Formats: sequence, structure tokens, C-alpha cells
Amino acid sequence: MHSEHLMNTYGRQPVTFVKGEGVWLTDTAGDRYLDALSGVAVNGLGHAHPKFVAALNAQIARLIHVSNVYQIAEQAALADKLTELSGMDRVFFCNSGCEANEAAIKLARLYGHNKGIDHPEIIVMDQSFHGRTMATLSATGNRKVQAGFEPLVSGFVRVPFDDLEAIKAIASRKNNVVAILLEPVQGEGGVHIPASLDSYFQGLREICDANGWLLMLDEVQSGIARTGTWFAFQHTSIMPDVMTLAKGLGSGVPIGACVARGVAAETFTPGKHGSTFGGNPLATAAGLATLNIIAEENLRENAQEVGDYIASLLTDALKNQAGIVNIRNAGMMIGVELDRPCGELVKQALAARLLINVTSEKVIRLLPSLVMSKQEAEELVNRLAPLILNFLKASA
Repeated sequence: MHSEHLMNTYGRQPVTFVKGEGVWLTDTAGDRYLDALSGVAVNGLGHAHPKFVAALNAQIARLIHVSNVYQIAEQAALADKLTELSGMDRVFFCNSGCEANEAAIKLARLYGHNKGIDHPEIIVMDQSFHGRTMATLSATGNRKVQAGFEPLVSGFVRVPFDDLEAIKAIASRKNNVVAILLEPVQGEGGVHIPASLDSYFQGLREICDANGWLLMLDEVQSGIARTGTWFAFQHTSIMPDVMTLAKGLGSGVPIGACVARGVAAETFTPGKHGSTFGGNPLATAAGLATLNIIAEENLRENAQEVGDYIASLLTDALKNQAGIVNIRNAGMMIGVELDRPCGELVKQALAARLLINVTSEKVIRLLPSLVMSKQEAEELVNRLAPLILNFLKASA
């Protein structure tokens, strides 16, 4: 269902979906597809989850939107829940991941200015992705998505991911750094996971504490139970100062959140930041319903168990196969890295009624819904593994 009036910003696949149920989507021709992408980590509850649908219907019948000029009960309830689950102090609600990261960047700069630093800088990572607004695009460690949008926003210092020594070298020099911003697991960059998540984050925490920097985690993709805990940092023993959320928080209803603790939670004051739609009753009701359903149905545990199961099935199916660089996962964030570009696998999978994604040119990225069963996981691998093997053979 193509329209010539849409801007040409997406390389869309030639299919239109009209309904969904669980991990399955149905197109206009009535064909069913196994969804292993879940709206790029958005549909954590799958499609048309009955409890979620009921919660949204009830909220729409009551109230959809009021301004942040007034108190919003659903917003307060979701803020209470997020701070309870995270151990953080305060939340700012917005509409997307890039807006949440934009808020974090503004917060860090204001924090720096409050300390008398005129040109505050933020350390960011190679291969990172933080969004497509000008500030988040500039923070992103991918030259391809930055090209053509110069001049970029200044104030970012880039280092390799999972390299504490590079950060220590910056800290040893006189500088204007006020924060470190990174993804615990790099999603768009290719599902990169630190070699030792806990020791890496302990090191980051120690550096930030020693220098008075904020540790800011972009959990837009890794948060909301995707890695098997509510937030990926909970696989470690540290606490961040700032955490950003979106994607899975609203199960398809647009919402983002910038969560903070300590001095970071007190940095914004009235007039320093805001959002017209951010935290409206519908979006925050969707967020609260999402968190409640995840807890009620033990979906954190399912994400870890089924995510590990998918990775193990793929490892068995592709073992000793030339062309496979690595298979890695953090719960339901799964990457299969090949030694060659493999973007054409997206169309091949679509023809096999399977929805996948290829990122960083060579990494097959799987982001299934948290509700996926082991039987559905087996179906996923049964469809995907032969496609990979045939692709490697044909492109050898």
C-alpha cells in the first residue's frame, strides 16, 4: 500500500500488515508472518495483548490528553512505578527515545553549567546510536547516519566501546567533561555486549565518581525487560545517574522517559525543559499497563530463557559454518554476525514469512517479543538458519 505523498525516508519492504496476535502478523493477502523484530524492540507484549488492549480502551474512554500545566494521575503512577523498579528518584516523560536522550544531553549540559563549566562535554562511544535529532545524531557513533547533516552539534568526545583505558586517559587531562553517555548493549551498532558487563560498569562508575561526572545509560532498546532484567544495568552492581527509556515502555504507544537520581534528578527546574504530549494520560497508562503485564506474566524470566534458547539453537544450527563470526545475546537482544554484508537476508526472510533486521551491514538482529514461546523460538530458527546457510553458500 504505497503512497507517492510520503517522504522517501524509509527503505520499506513490500508488505502491509493489517492485524497481529502475539508474535504473528497478518498481511493484506491473509498471509501470516513470524515477527522476530517486534517493531524494533517496541512490541514487547506482542500484538493485541488482551490485557493491554483492555487497559488502552478503558483509558481512551476516560481521557487521552491534558496539558502538563495540570497534574496527571496516570503520569504520577508511572513515575512511581519506574522509580520503584529502578531505584532512581525522578522521571521526565517525552514521546520517543531520541527525545529522552535529548533530555539527558540537556540535563548534563545544565549540570555542567551549574558547576561553572562554560563548554561542557559528554563522552560517547564508537558504534553507538542515540537518535536522529541534531544533538542525538551528533552523539551517535555512526558516520553514515551523520553524513549530510553537518555542522554537527559540538560537545561530544568519542571513545571505543568497552575501553576503560581510553576514558581514563581523557580523565587524566584537564577537560570539560561532565558525563558519559552509552548503551549497556549497543543495539543499532550490532548487538555489542561488553566482555564483562559488571567490571566495565564498575569501572565507569568509579571514573564518574572520581571526577564528578554523570553516568548516563541509554536503555531505549535494552530496557523494559528485554535483557532479562527490568533494565540492563541491573545485571551489574552499579547505579546510573541518568537512564533513558522508550521503545518497549509503551508497547507501541509513543512514550519516552528520562529517569534520574541524586543531583541529576534535581537539575531541571520549571521552564528548563518540557513537552506538549510527553506523559499524557494515554501514553502513561500504556506504560503502566506494560509494566504490570510484564510482572504478572513473568516476562523478564521468559526474555532471558527464550532469548538464550534462540541463541543456543542458532549456535547448534550454524556450528562450524564458515562465514559465521559470532552469535551473541543479552536476553531477547540477539545478533548473528557474518563476515560479509547480508542485507539481502531481510527480503529472503520476508519471503519465508519471517521478519528480521540487518544492522551494521553484517549483523542479523533479532528482537522478538517478550511473550515468544520456546515452540515459536524453534519455528524462528527453523526458518532463519537455512536462509543463512544458503546465503553463505551462494555468496562464498
